[in-house]
Amino acid sequence: MFDPIHLETLATILRVGSFEAAAHELNVTPSAVSQRIRALEERVGAALILREQPARPTPIGARLARHAEDLRLLERALAQDLGLASQAERPVVRIAVNADSVAIWVLSALAETDGMLFDIVIDDQDHSAEWLRRGEVQAAVTSHPGPIAGCDAYPLGVLRYLATASPDFVARWFPDGPTAEALSRAPALIFNLKDRLQADWAEEVCGRRLALPGHYLPSSTGFVEAARLGMGWGMNPEPLVRHELATGALVALADRPLDVMLYWQVGRLTAKALAPLTDAIRRRARRVLRPA
Repeated sequence: MFDPIHLETLATILRVGSFEAAAHELNVTPSAVSQRIRALEERVGAALILREQPARPTPIGARLARHAEDLRLLERALAQDLGLASQAERPVVRIAVNADSVAIWVLSALAETDGMLFDIVIDDQDHSAEWLRRGEVQAAVTSHPGPIAGCDAYPLGVLRYLATASPDFVARWFPDGPTAEALSRAPALIFNLKDRLQADWAEEVCGRRLALPGHYLPSSTGFVEAARLGMGWGMNPEPLVRHELATGALVALADRPLDVMLYWQVGRLTAKALAPLTDAIRRRARRVLRPA
């Protein structure tokens, strides 16, 4: 068994970013915080925190911090069953979500869920499931269809992506449409190194993988604005560009949408405690996403 005070101290350090800030939040001395972490590290025989600014967890530290938050969730659920829960006992729920879902619909679901604080990890939908596998989050919006070990999976719906650019950009770079030659020259908009949507769409259109030149821009709304300003072409989520397409500020490169099926995966241990969040996520997804 792990000392719950030590676990809570670890989770607090990682949440607020430093030993000193954790000491202030826990109303103890920095020395007491250090002693608790040292005792926990001796208990597991491994380092738990990378002493950086902000403090970051080792893989084992991240797993233990999630365990601490799981315990708080379970204790709150029990207190609610017994009629003892109060607003001051809000657990921190860590979830992994792709940036486009955050920009379009996930925040509305979180706003509908009372009694929880959220720590949102932004990652590509093809990679967010890895956070669950490592035990670093309690739930995730992901494109991974099968249930991850120890998790329940719920299909949410399809987020449709459209290859879009400004009319002037299309006239300059794609006078003959999105040919392999044109796509190999025209600047693309790429969210980050994990973002394969542009490359996947180009391969689907041209029948082969292409090396795409591009701007790296890790912002969903920035993607739309960059496309509107003629910086490049990119795969924009349909809900984010409906207005721009309707007004002609953006045009589609071709009538070839790219559909990404999304799922909600949640750890079974805390599934009951997270049921209000799961219900809100599924309800909001039905309003925004296309049916599977």
